[in-house]
Amino acid sequence: MSDGWVTKSLEELCDFKNGLWKGKKPPYVEVGIIRNTNFSREGFLDDSDIAYHNVEVKQLEKRKLQFGDIILEKSGGGPKQPVGRVIPFELRDGEFSFSNFTSVIRIKDKEELNFRFLHRLLFYYYVAGVTESMQRRSTGIRNLDFKIYKQLRVPLPSPAEQKRIVAILDETFSAIAKAKENAEKNLANARELFESYLNRVFTQQGDGWEETQLGEVVTFQGGSQPPKSVFVKEKKPGYIRLIQIRDYKSDKHIVFIPEKVARRKCDASDVMIGRYGPPLFQILRGIDGAYNVALMKVIPDETRISKDYLFHFLKNGRILSYVIHSSNRAAGQAGVNKKTLEPYPIPFPTDLSEQTRIVGELEGLMADTKRLESIYEQKLANLDELKQSLLQKAFTGQLTAKTAELEMAV
Repeated sequence: MSDGWVTKSLEELCDFKNGLWKGKKPPYVEVGIIRNTNFSREGFLDDSDIAYHNVEVKQLEKRKLQFGDIILEKSGGGPKQPVGRVIPFELRDGEFSFSNFTSVIRIKDKEELNFRFLHRLLFYYYVAGVTESMQRRSTGIRNLDFKIYKQLRVPLPSPAEQKRIVAILDETFSAIAKAKENAEKNLANARELFESYLNRVFTQQGDGWEETQLGEVVTFQGGSQPPKSVFVKEKKPGYIRLIQIRDYKSDKHIVFIPEKVARRKCDASDVMIGRYGPPLFQILRGIDGAYNVALMKVIPDETRISKDYLFHFLKNGRILSYVIHSSNRAAGQAGVNKKTLEPYPIPFPTDLSEQTRIVGELEGLMADTKRLESIYEQKLANLDELKQSLLQKAFTGQLTAKTAELEMAV
């Protein structure tokens, strides 16, 4: 903490108001309601889809938003998004209130504490993970422990220093936002380039190509579901891994079953379809074991179609769109089934060596695409870390325009 800065608790500096209930007694007034969905990723109000409702005039009088209020998400969130997000309210025109999943923080003395300074501080506490430890759960909903939250410490430099810090943060964050936007565009372009090439390979057929229905050259084999009573978490003699869709993303929930009850098996080279979403129609491979009913093995006639060619064909966006459309039309259809897939046309070179050449090009491009994705994803992560570093310096008295400039240059 910088010398000369005093601190006070949030409760000493602010009043808190709970969110709006529409009420049932007239007179009513139409008002915009700020909800959790109006919290942008960067900590500001997204006013593109504000909901308007008729509410009791008396209810609005108690909970009408004022310029300079800070809206706090007190309930909601999720595993990847803890509660505790904050946004400043900076609209001057119109009647607005806030939902019962949010609360308002209103500064008592605006000469002592600048609302933009307080917002940046509370946003820092959120992105730094401070508020994550203040969560408690109730019927599946995450709630913020207000008693603890109100005790957060607020540093109080002079009003002029508060404005200076906000100005440096805003200028630097604007540059970070532009850098993130460019990185996200580059990331999207890299993925689109691969998808475009993938689709082009299977639509621009040359000499020596044949086209037939999937059901003519592959067999679909559904999985089986052993009872949970036979599951064990450690592999034992005579046991085999049971593969579930989630296993292709994480090894956290591996289970094993007796090999004698394993009716459907696959090896790492087999092409598998995740039958249920989200996302619907996942094309998977790379694990040995027995597979459950959520998965379906695709077995090609390898005198005509190689496994690798089949894998890449099924990964192209055209068949994904077809499957999603077919599933939407089929009322009550439980996931992806072979009846949907069998009629789908598959073009392929009749020469298996040509299939191998195409696969080699696709895998080379895929490796290049993943390398670019890794670069851009790391850049995005670095920008988020930079933002958090600048916030930490801002509220410990270490932030100057020169410091921010040097951090951005790294």
